[in-house]
Amino acid sequence: MTTSFLVAVIIALSSWSASAQTSGSNDEITNLLAEKGLLTRIGDAGNQVGVQASDLVVSAMGFLGVPYRLGGSTLETGFDCSGFVKAMFEQTVGLALPRNAAQQAAATQTIDRAELRPGDLVFFNTMRRAFSHVGIYVGNGKFIHSPKPGAEVRVEDMGVAYWAGRFDGARRVPTQSKTP
Repeated sequence: MTTSFLVAVIIALSSWSASAQTSGSNDEITNLLAEKGLLTRIGDAGNQVGVQASDLVVSAMGFLGVPYRLGGSTLETGFDCSGFVKAMFEQTVGLALPRNAAQQAAATQTIDRAELRPGDLVFFNTMRRAFSHVGIYVGNGKFIHSPKPGAEVRVEDMGVAYWAGRFDGARRVPTQSKTP
């Protein structure tokens, strides 16, 4: 992913944020993300799950560059991986997920990697234990996450050797009921 692309996404998100207040639409940013292979729209505009997943991915993209902070779960404090996922689901979809990655895995539905859709969760074993890292799938084999101390929220390719070798599974967040 190039720096110029990330700058374009941030600029687009900034202009979308201002125009969304008057138009109530996120079609422009959704189209931009789809063109770059970062978003696959699920279903049509009438599909509430698809709309929520698209909104979730668009919202998460607005946090690119926010610094990692262990235990962080807000824009002001920064995010750790599970704090980022928890905040995105609460702010965008209105679902409360558990606080840590392993609990988030336990509270969600297991899906096959081939079934991944934007908004699903992807888990990795980064600390020699299952489900020690989590991110949000954005489409086209990519996910957004808050990776580690000294880093920032970013999009990465799941096919890169580091992530491919540590992939721990995919999960779908049920949208019908709120998870404590």
